[in-house]
Amino acid sequence: MKSGVLIKTHESAGKKITAVADKELIGKKFEEGERCLDVTGRFYKGKEKTEEEALKILKESTNTNMVGKKAVALGIKSGIITEDSIILIKGIPHAISIKYGI
Repeated sequence: MKSGVLIKTHESAGKKITAVADKELIGKKFEEGERCLDVTGRFYKGKEKTEEEALKILKESTNTNMVGKKAVALGIKSGIITEDSIILIKGIPHAISIKYGI
């Protein structure tokens, strides 16, 4: 069963940067005060994966950028973020996980 999120992995200097977003948020922009969340297709529009596939990818990623309720829930379930890692921009959950020393 598909997870409802799109995942795109970028590689830079041997590190994996994974973008995870709820598919209905792709192409939208959210602004609140000085914060801006631009869910661009270029960065976020990847392939939809099953929950099992998504969890495996998240656990292996060096740097993960998550946008949306489903994406952030997967981040929590995978153990790469906690509830206190989440910020809201116009009610949209957003979190970043960076693994150091990997």
